[in-house]
Amino acid sequence: MTGKVYRIDFENAAKKALKKLDRGTQGRIIAAVQGLATNPGPDGVRKLTNRDALYRIRVGDCRVVYQIWDEQLLVLVIRVGSRADVYKNL
Repeated sequence: MTGKVYRIDFENAAKKALKKLDRGTQGRIIAAVQGLATNPGPDGVRKLTNRDALYRIRVGDCRVVYQIWDEQLLVLVIRVGSRADVYKNL
């Protein structure tokens, strides 16, 4: 727990991908992402190999790829989607 509150922002591609998911999955992902505001490194977070400052959390069958900007207290969600699609063209 950092004691700081991070601002959450989504890239446009992540917003579009989130809207395509069913409402139940959307709700679980939004709840998980909101949790990143107080703890950007929750249990189960993985740093992506060969990617600078990219992390992912798993929410059911979906993955959320994000960056942590400690200087700006920002968590930027880069991608949201299934495991098969989320890592393509990162």
